[in-house]
Amino acid sequence: MRTLLAPLAFGALLAAPATAAPPTATFPPELAASIDRSMREWADANQVPGLTWGIVKRGEGLVHSGVSGIADVDAARPVEADTRFRIASMTKAFTALTLFDLAGEGRLRLDDKVAAHVPEVAGWGDALTVTDLVHHMGGFVTDDPWGDRQTPLPEAQFSALLKNGVPFTRAPGLIHEYSNLGYALLGRIIRNVSGQPFEAEIAKRRFRPLGMAATTFDLADVPRGLLASGWRWEDGKWQREPDMAPGTFGAMGGVITTGPDYAKWVGHLLSAWPAAAPGEAEAPARATVRALLRGEGSPRRMMRPTQAASSPCAVAVVYGGGLRVGDDCTLGRVAFHGGGYPGYGSYMLIAPEAGWGAFVLTNRTYAGPAAPTWDALIAIREAGLAPNDVLPLSPALAGLAEPMHKVLTTGDVGNAGLAVNFLMDRDAAHRRADIAAITAKAGRCPNAPGVSAKGALEGEFWWKCERGMIIAYALLAPTPTPQLQALEWRWQPPKP
Repeated sequence: MRTLLAPLAFGALLAAPATAAPPTATFPPELAASIDRSMREWADANQVPGLTWGIVKRGEGLVHSGVSGIADVDAARPVEADTRFRIASMTKAFTALTLFDLAGEGRLRLDDKVAAHVPEVAGWGDALTVTDLVHHMGGFVTDDPWGDRQTPLPEAQFSALLKNGVPFTRAPGLIHEYSNLGYALLGRIIRNVSGQPFEAEIAKRRFRPLGMAATTFDLADVPRGLLASGWRWEDGKWQREPDMAPGTFGAMGGVITTGPDYAKWVGHLLSAWPAAAPGEAEAPARATVRALLRGEGSPRRMMRPTQAASSPCAVAVVYGGGLRVGDDCTLGRVAFHGGGYPGYGSYMLIAPEAGWGAFVLTNRTYAGPAAPTWDALIAIREAGLAPNDVLPLSPALAGLAEPMHKVLTTGDVGNAGLAVNFLMDRDAAHRRADIAAITAKAGRCPNAPGVSAKGALEGEFWWKCERGMIIAYALLAPTPTPQLQALEWRWQPPKP
């Protein structure tokens, strides 16, 4: 499903005034207004009939939302909060998480051969594994234009297609190449393993527990007055795209939802962070959600999509479970996905360690609202609202605070438990000289250090000194008792 749309230079936007839900007390009104303005500007520039957007904060849900434009061009019906949109390939994360649930229950393994669950694949696809399909590494050719139109394909015809064999563009397991066919096969695996149509299994495990009552795979479930009908711009006028009924390819792109419903899904994803500290119990379902961000294959570089020319950033991206995963210059770890479809275009982005997410849903063919979605989260970060999660301090790191203070004040690294490599890598005399050099810059540091964790066995100790700050990076060894395997010092001069 394609997700990019170049701005068009012709045609007037048929639009209704934008409206937005009032921001919560935790979301600044001026920031909300700026995001709303960005959304409208993007829609105007890209001739999008209608759209809805939302900002989600972990633990609080939908903290800001807005709508703009027309849900139905012919009827001039405006988009409202309960307007339904097709979200296209943003469906894939629902499919992947349901598959991971079944794997966690022991009903399949992700390294199973696909033919073990889909007999029609035997013979031509014996090398395919389930995980190949999850990560788009099945060796199938990219199939956005073709795959989108297969949405209503009946089960019998899908079976016939598979029995006849599908050509590969390369051997399975080599590189990422996006495949809607692969996710349609995952839908068939869910059906065969669970004994239920994939739509019913996903609804049971995802929609109903989250209270997504307005979300469905079937257009027949949507009151006609609530559907954002799909449109494309062609020959200087809007053309209605045909509605597509549910079918076997719906597992790759068939979900229909509202902004408030989709916000519940984004909130569910964000709720899986932060992970419990090592040794502490947590619900297995949280770890299953986090597995969606476990990518596979070689990373691909992309430039961060943004309307702000002043914030370029190259992001190395791998494909997880229905989500692309990368590390952004501003936002840190991110997961995102677009959805392009005849009549629709959508985008979602989460910064899980910061606890924020954003999404945009539209009713224009292959509209790719990536830029305003990223811009929204970047604006939240720049406003200071989205710091990364503070990791809990482990007993191993907390117990090092006093020994580390003795190391700094005496110069004797023997005050801390040392791993076997520590003095082999740099002897005690040189380490004493390192400490003397940095204290000469910083002066006296009378109080015990603060500690910040980078993990249970990795952290930084920092002292406020007479002339600036001393920071020591400490890395513990994987030994039963805490032992330093690495220690590095740096001085941070006082701010002018």
